[in-house]
Amino acid sequence: MAGVTAGTEVTVTLRLPANAAHVRTARLIAAAMARRCGISEGLLDEVRLAVGEACARAVRQHERNRCLDPITVEFAESKRFRVAVVDRARPGAGIRAGSGARVGGAEVPPWTDPSGDALGLALLSAVVQDLKVAPEDGGAGTRVSMSWPVG
Repeated sequence: MAGVTAGTEVTVTLRLPANAAHVRTARLIAAAMARRCGISEGLLDEVRLAVGEACARAVRQHERNRCLDPITVEFAESKRFRVAVVDRARPGAGIRAGSGARVGGAEVPPWTDPSGDALGLALLSAVVQDLKVAPEDGGAGTRVSMSWPVG
């Protein structure tokens, strides 16, 4: 785990093995950092749920695609509490991100794994108002970014 302070922004980067046992660690750190930066008690459960689901999704992606790289969780505090969960798994089933591939007649968005993580992303979008899902540079993984108001 590394921490950096730049001006008024505090950033902590956590790298975890792609193992479900470490999802709880990410949730605990997320809750502690959220509390420290002033997230309201009413949003703490949302932060824990969202970080846990994003990390569990990243673990599933790594397991499906036999990726041995660690999962990265980035926490940043400035005017909002921001969390990004980054997996390094390349999309499976022979479909590359941004390929324009089609599954069941529909074009596959570049961040979707056709092997079944649409449910995890749907849960995240129901829980987090500020959610962005994007492919990592070079198509090697996905960045799930979330943020909550501070104060």
